[in-house]
Amino acid sequence: MRARTGAFGRALAAVALAGFASVALASADAAWDALKAGGHVLVVRHAQTVPGIGDPPGFRIDDCATQRNLSEAGRAQSKAMGERLAGAGVRVGEVLSSGWCRCLDTARIAFGRATRYPPLDSFFDDRAVEPGRTAAVRERMRQWRGPGTLVLVTHQVNITALTGEVPAMGEAVVVAPGGASGPAVVGRIAF
Repeated sequence: MRARTGAFGRALAAVALAGFASVALASADAAWDALKAGGHVLVVRHAQTVPGIGDPPGFRIDDCATQRNLSEAGRAQSKAMGERLAGAGVRVGEVLSSGWCRCLDTARIAFGRATRYPPLDSFFDDRAVEPGRTAAVRERMRQWRGPGTLVLVTHQVNITALTGEVPAMGEAVVVAPGGASGPAVVGRIAF
């Protein structure tokens, strides 16, 4: 009886995972369609970094040598991100970034440009500033009408506060800017 229950449990798990994979695939397809249409927001978590969590003690935002930065894999991931978006015909409009070097570098490598936007700065070490920053970014997103796609390059904590999603490094959440109801997640894309 145990073997049958175990096999049945494994079969149910396989069906559930297959369903999850099809939802994820549909989500990615919807995300790509939205990006191609324009008028949406691509919220990117910076690309792969050297190992670690957060930044070293005493880091300074104006000194990249004191921060956790992109790894070589992250630089390649950033380049591939820009190439994949361009190859899919996604028109990139404004590119805004956190002031952390790993975010600015991701944006500059992927899109050739970035404007620092302080509301995208990490609040990992100071959660008290989260509500104000999140509100400012949501308002900026709400106002976006194009042309093209608004790109925001930031940190996991910021993206989770904005969307409820927990993306991996180099992953992005595609958002419909929304109206009175606020931004709505369309899907996620991994690069």
